[in-house]
Amino acid sequence: MELIIILLALVQSISISLGVGSSTIAIINFFVAIGDGQIDESERRMMGIVYIVLRVAMGLILFTTAVLTAIQYNTYGSDFLVPFVVAVWILIAVLYINAVLMTKKVVSSKIGPALQASSWYTLGILMALFPLGLTAFSLLQFFVVYAIVILLALAVVNGLMIYLKKRSEKTIAA
Repeated sequence: MELIIILLALVQSISISLGVGSSTIAIINFFVAIGDGQIDESERRMMGIVYIVLRVAMGLILFTTAVLTAIQYNTYGSDFLVPFVVAVWILIAVLYINAVLMTKKVVSSKIGPALQASSWYTLGILMALFPLGLTAFSLLQFFVVYAIVILLALAVVNGLMIYLKKRSEKTIAA
C-alpha cells in the first residue's frame, strides 16, 4: 500500500506541475494570439494542444487526489479533512467548473483566464507548502489569500489584455 501511495503522490505532483506550466503557456499563447487583434489557425492549433495537456493534467490530478483522499480518509476518518485538504478540493472544483464554463463561453474572458491562472498557481503553491509542513491555516485564511491572488490575477490579465488591444488598434490604424 505504501508503494501505491508514493506512486500516486508522485503522479499527483507531476500532474500539478504540468498543469501549472501548461496554464502558464496557455495564457501566454492567448496573449500572443490576441496581440495582433486576431487568433489565426496556427495559433488556435497550438492553443488546442496546450489545452489537451491541461485536460490530461486535470484528469490525473482529480484521479490521484481522489484516491489519496480516499486512502487517507479510510485511515484517519474525518480528522483527515483539515483546511489544507478542503482547500485543495476547492481549487480542483474551481478549476473544473471554470474550465467547463469557459469552454461553453458562459464565463467572460475578463474573468475566466484570470480565475484559472490564479487557481493553478494557488494549487501549485499549496502543494509546495505541504512537504515543508506549512499547512496549518484556517479556511478563512485560505479564502483571504486566494481572493487576493484572484484579484491580482484579474488586474494582471485584464491589464495585459487592455494593453494588447490598444497596441493592436495602433498597429491596425498605422
